[in-house]
Amino acid sequence: MGKFELMALPYAVDALEPVISKQTLEFHHGKHLAGYVNNLNGLASPPNPSPKGEGSLGEFEALKELVLHSEGAILNNAGQILNHNLYFEQFGAPKADNAPTGKLAEAIVRDFGSFEAFKEAFQKGGTTLFGSGWVWLSADKEGKLVITQETNASNPIQKGLKPLLTFDVWEHAYYLDYQNRRPDHLAALWQIVDWNVIEKRYQNK
Repeated sequence: MGKFELMALPYAVDALEPVISKQTLEFHHGKHLAGYVNNLNGLASPPNPSPKGEGSLGEFEALKELVLHSEGAILNNAGQILNHNLYFEQFGAPKADNAPTGKLAEAIVRDFGSFEAFKEAFQKGGTTLFGSGWVWLSADKEGKLVITQETNASNPIQKGLKPLLTFDVWEHAYYLDYQNRRPDHLAALWQIVDWNVIEKRYQNK
């Protein structure tokens, strides 16, 4: 039986500053996400997450299976790992005037009117979510883009959607840098979104 592993960050721990500080990333990735991984590995037997071996599932698919078919502590920890893995891998060094291109950009304009209108709606989704959770941009089975609010460890795959982009609105994601100023944190995150990653997710059938 394989074990789930803490994902390696695809960038240096200080690469997202000043949007997300090195200290926040060390806590968020190195303690919070690591805690979920350790918790899940200590719970009931999950699907084999090993990427090798006949009949085994890759870790991403194994996490999806748990999120879709588990409940209680297993669901909560698997959901948080899946959410955080998608969250951390979607970022890169800050860029001014950062915006999507290609098919995703066209879909955003088609479904929200403009990139600015999308950003406003997405930030509102994150700001108005009560308590802890996530705001997501996802695609439905026809490719239409939708924004959803997911509480606690929920993920859009539970609604039959394909998750593309997420902002974490649990306080541990921003409190060291922004205290209770969640809207300021959400507004700053656009600088570090790696739209190439989001585009690949969108075009991956």
